[in-house]
Order: sequence, then structure tokens, then C-alpha cells
Amino acid sequence: MIVLTVTKIWLNIIENKIFRVKELKMKSFLKVLYLVLFLSSTSNAEVINVFDFTEKELANLEVRKVRGADNKTTYSAGSNDKGNYLKALADNAASGLGKKIKIDLNVTPFINITWKVEKDLSGIVENSKKGHDFAARVFVIKKTGATPLSNRAVNYVFSSNRNVGENWPSPYTKKSIDNVLSTTKENLNKWVTVKSNVKEDFKRFHDLDINELDGIAIMADTDNSKKKSISYYQNIYFSAD
Repeated sequence: MIVLTVTKIWLNIIENKIFRVKELKMKSFLKVLYLVLFLSSTSNAEVINVFDFTEKELANLEVRKVRGADNKTTYSAGSNDKGNYLKALADNAASGLGKKIKIDLNVTPFINITWKVEKDLSGIVENSKKGHDFAARVFVIKKTGATPLSNRAVNYVFSSNRNVGENWPSPYTKKSIDNVLSTTKENLNKWVTVKSNVKEDFKRFHDLDINELDGIAIMADTDNSKKKSISYYQNIYFSAD
């Protein structure tokens, strides 16, 4: 009886220790899990995706044809091993896809663009009215007045003739600045990922201190040059850095 009693006591002690060890391990695991989830949520909060590039989204985006253009740019959704993309075919055409979206530039000031130009517009003078066409461009827009014509914009372009870092006012309005982020002189028919600080760009180009964007638009246009271009867009998003 004494042996059995002692054995039971030791078994209880061992079980209690095992339980405590398991409890400590569980608490440690929960702490680690909480930390991972916290970091993940923080990271996700610092990335704002703008487009899904699906057929469903494409059907709901605002399409705006440029006044005077003969045709609309043809946009279609597709996918590759990197995810969804948007194809833009402009044949003597000009129309854009717009999206109203509020972006807090104090939190996520950087625009990130992955794009490719398969067929470019070499030989045109892009800062002239007759040659103001781009196989791929992304506008970021800030409302500064009662009408669209009074808004300010930075136009990030994939140039066919100029160098990265060059910029100039649009020949049609000084309220929109063309800023070259990529060029086919270096990357024709290659996927390129670029980024720019939108908040700093509005200060540099428009002398405006802005905290929020009001919209973004994609456009491929060849209405001035009467040429044909083919381009692709993928992974347009805003980030903290």
C-alpha cells in the first residue's frame, strides 16, 4: 500500500510538471503567434493595392476617351506566373481607365508600378503636341478645383525616346507633369518595376504640400502620332517605403 501511495504521489507530481511545461510552451507559442499576426497586419496596412486586373474589375472601371481621338484603346485582362495583368493596345487611339481612390500619402507615399512595353513609339517628340503619346502611363491626381481641368496631376510614363529622370509639363496643360520612370531605350519588351514618392513629386513639380490623392488612371495613347503601341501593367500599389 505504501509503495502504491508513493507511486501515485510521484505520478501526480510528474503529471503536474508536464502540464506546467505544456502550459508554458502554449503561452510561448501564443506570444509568437500574436507577434507574427501583428507584424503581418502592420505590413499589410502599409501596402495599398490599386487594381486587381480582372475582367470583372475591368468592366467596372471608368473609361474615358480623349477628346478628338479616332478610337479607344483596347484593354484586356490576363495572367502569368506573377499574377494578373492588364494589356493595352492603342492603334491611333487614346482612352484611359480611371479609379477614384483615396490614398493617405503620409502613410503610403510611394507608388510602385510593374509594367512592360512590347511595341513602343520610337521617333516621336513626346514633349510636343504632335508627339505627346506614351505606350504606357499612370496618372496620379489631386483635386484642386471645381472641374477636372483644374486638377493637378503627375503623369508617370514609360517613354520610347527620353531618359529616366527627365520631366516636363504636358504641352496641353502645365497642371500635368510628365515624369519618365522607364524607357524602352533600356527595357523594350521587358518587365520593369519602378517606384516614386508621390508626395515629394507634387511638392517638386507643383509646389503643393498634399496629404491625400483623389484618383489614379492608366492610359496608353497614340492619337497624336497615329502609331500603334502594345503595353502591359501589373502590380500597381502604394507603400510606406
